[in-house]
Amino acid sequence: MNHFAKIAAQLESRDLDGMLLTHEANRFYASGFHSAGTDGMALVTREKFYYFTDSRYTEAARRHVQDAEVQEAGHGRGYSALLMEAVQRHSIQRLGFEDAYMTVREHDAYARALPCELVPAADLLAELRAVKDPEELEIMIAAQRIAEKALTDILNEIRPGVTEKEIAARLQYLMLHYGAEDKSFDPIVVSGPNGSLPHGVPSEKVIQAGEFVTMDFGCIYHGYCSDMTRTVAVGSVTDEMRQVYDTVLQAQLAGIAAARAGATGKAVDGAARDIIRQAGYGPCFGHSFGHSVGVEIHEGPNATPSNDKPLPAGAVISAEPGIYLPGKLGVRIEDVLYLTPEGCQNLTLAPKELVIL
Repeated sequence: MNHFAKIAAQLESRDLDGMLLTHEANRFYASGFHSAGTDGMALVTREKFYYFTDSRYTEAARRHVQDAEVQEAGHGRGYSALLMEAVQRHSIQRLGFEDAYMTVREHDAYARALPCELVPAADLLAELRAVKDPEELEIMIAAQRIAEKALTDILNEIRPGVTEKEIAARLQYLMLHYGAEDKSFDPIVVSGPNGSLPHGVPSEKVIQAGEFVTMDFGCIYHGYCSDMTRTVAVGSVTDEMRQVYDTVLQAQLAGIAAARAGATGKAVDGAARDIIRQAGYGPCFGHSFGHSVGVEIHEGPNATPSNDKPLPAGAVISAEPGIYLPGKLGVRIEDVLYLTPEGCQNLTLAPKELVIL
C-alpha cells in the first residue's frame, strides 16, 4: 500500500510541481516503506514518484516500494544531488516541503542547493493522513485486535505483589507475540496513587489490593498504530472508586454518541466534559477527549476544547476521558473511533464495565 498517487493528485490545486517528503511518518505514508529517522526521502512530482535512500535500505526499498523509482544516495552523490537531478528533470519551479518538521538548517541548505522555490505544504500531508481509506482502516482494526488479545492475557497476571514495570513489560511482549511490529508508545501502567498521573511512567511500585490499575498501551502493525486504555480494580473498590469509574464511563459514552463527521472537536470533547463537570470532577479532567491516530500515535485532527473545526469523515480518533484525584487514584477509559457522517464505528471491542480482579 502506498499513497503516491493521492499526494500527486493534490499538487495542481495547490500550485505545486512537486512535494518533498523527509519526515519519517510522511515518507512511510507515501511509500509504504519504513526507514528510520532521516534515512530516506520521497519526492512526488506530477509525472513520476521517487524514493531516495542509502545502501543500508536500498535492497529492502526496491523489494517493497511500488510505483516509484528507488535511487541510492552515496558518497559523492548524496540526497541533495539526487533531488537536484529530479528537480531539473521535471522542471520543478515550486516544491512543497514539510514546514512543520524540516529544520531551519535543512531548509536553508535545500534553498541554496535547489533552483526552485520551496513552498510550505505540511498541511497537504496532514489533511490526507487525517482521512483513512479502507485499507488503512483494515490495518488499524487488526492492530487494535492485537492489543486486545494482550489485554485479555494480562488480566490473568495482575495481582497483588506484581509491579507496574512487570505488567508494562508483559504487555509489550504479548503484543509482539501476537504479531505487532513494535509498540505505539511506551506503555503507561500506573496503580493506586500513581493513577493520578495521566502519563505516569511504570515504576517498581507493587500493585496492592483495593487499588485501580490503569493501562494505556498500543502497538504498530503494518505501520499503523492502535491505542487503548483500560482501568481495572484489584480485590475490591470503595464507593468513591466506583463513582469515579462510572462517571468516566458515562462521559466516554456521551462523547462517543456525539462523535461524527461534521461535528467539531470542541463539541465532541464538550459532550464528555459536561458529564464530568456535572459530577463535580471538572478540575480533575485536564486533557482532551481525544486525538487522531494513524501512522503516528498522535495525529490531527483532535477532539479538544480548542478545536472548533468540523471533524472529517474517515478520521480515526481516540475517546479517552479521565478523572485524576492527585495522590489518590485515577481512571481513564479509551477506545478508538472511525468517524462517519452518521456517527462513528467503535474499533475497540474490549468490554468496559468495571472489572474487579
